[in-house]
Amino acid sequence: MAQGMSTDKADGTLSLVERSRPKDAHVEHLFVVMSGDRPLEPAARHRLEGIEEVVIGRARERKVSREGKQLSLVFPDRWMSSLHGRLLKKDGAWWLEDGGSKNGVFRLGVQVGSATLNDGDVFELGQTFFCFRSAVLAEKNSPKDVSADQIAGSAAQLTTLWPPLQRTFGLLNEISRSNLPVLVRGETGTGKEGVARAIHALSGRKGAFTAVNCGALPATLLESELFGFKKGAFSGATEDRPGLVRSADDGTLFLDEIGELPAAAQTALLRVLQEREVMPVGSAKAVPVDVRVVGATHKDLEGAVARNEFRADLLARLRGFTAGLPALRERREDLGLLVQALLRRNSPDVCESVSFTPAAVRTLFNARWPENVRELERRLAAAALLAKDRAIEVTDLFAESLVASAAAAGSAPVARSTPTAQQLEAALREEQGNVVHAAQRLGTHARQVYRWVEKYGLSLETFRNT
Repeated sequence: MAQGMSTDKADGTLSLVERSRPKDAHVEHLFVVMSGDRPLEPAARHRLEGIEEVVIGRARERKVSREGKQLSLVFPDRWMSSLHGRLLKKDGAWWLEDGGSKNGVFRLGVQVGSATLNDGDVFELGQTFFCFRSAVLAEKNSPKDVSADQIAGSAAQLTTLWPPLQRTFGLLNEISRSNLPVLVRGETGTGKEGVARAIHALSGRKGAFTAVNCGALPATLLESELFGFKKGAFSGATEDRPGLVRSADDGTLFLDEIGELPAAAQTALLRVLQEREVMPVGSAKAVPVDVRVVGATHKDLEGAVARNEFRADLLARLRGFTAGLPALRERREDLGLLVQALLRRNSPDVCESVSFTPAAVRTLFNARWPENVRELERRLAAAALLAKDRAIEVTDLFAESLVASAAAAGSAPVARSTPTAQQLEAALREEQGNVVHAAQRLGTHARQVYRWVEKYGLSLETFRNT
């Protein structure tokens, strides 16, 4: 049995062990998330265990070196100074300090000379963005320095720098070639179908990947849509149809939003999983079928079972292995890795020349992303087209929102006169530190809000914690 899996005594299936294992430890990490100037450069993570100083600067080639309690990171970032900044551990806390750089050191979008780092803080040196994490649950003997190009798995959808998620993806890689059903949980847009397609690609199964939107199945046609029908079974049945389940024979049946499946279809699907056969409408003979089932949901299925809205026995059959996908806002360490993958996939002709302004990268970190990776994908594709030969700006990423706001107001956003510190604080407080939304509230652009934040000596972190 794969490490990190356990047997559920109730139904004999496998599930991911959520508790930490003896060889796991909470370790401080520094993530190199992305470069606005060079977004296709691989992201990386570095363990800070045993380190008391991190030196960051510019060099011709990217390089990582460790000597005693010092970690040295250099980048071909033309906006960096040869010695740009340091991270120093003092009395158990980490401090970010400017090393006498030409372009300054920014923490949470505000220039600082020296500042403490809190868990999750994003800071930038030159055009390279970093994220500090004070307690990442990681395997005790995992590599100290890892670049994204070193961990690129057999499927891009199963690649991450976040250690807990990396473990989940590793287990998915291991079980892909089995017939074990998989249930993928996560908010809308977190990439559940992408994970399902990766499982199918790794499974070696020769049949098709068939995706079924469970919430869109018409109640009157459930059985015929899922299980097919014989010619003459009902009015309009002019020929035999195999149905969605049989279309996935020897392949993978992806049941998207399985929690939306009507009660009648739940009962019929349970029979398919138990008996490995389907009964087409109008037929007296069952047809054997060999399908690998991957379900996906954003709902609390256990709660639905308690409310008698979902069959407990069906959930037990679907939950052979459960994988949870975090929301995009919860995996900012992977932001650069995701941006790179999405640009390569959707903008292959221009991705090599794409760059971002610092304000645009800050916006990527600060945005709410209610639709998660799906929204990021859409906005990046549009921004790459809008920017053409220049760096992507905030207005390219959120052109749709800005146009909608302008239409509602009857004109394009016009920057007001400089707000007072109290007015700026009120806008940031209302938007919980989200610079893009605060800018829209103030009738200006995000980059101007960053300037005002710096002018008044405010900390965006203050508003994000309210």
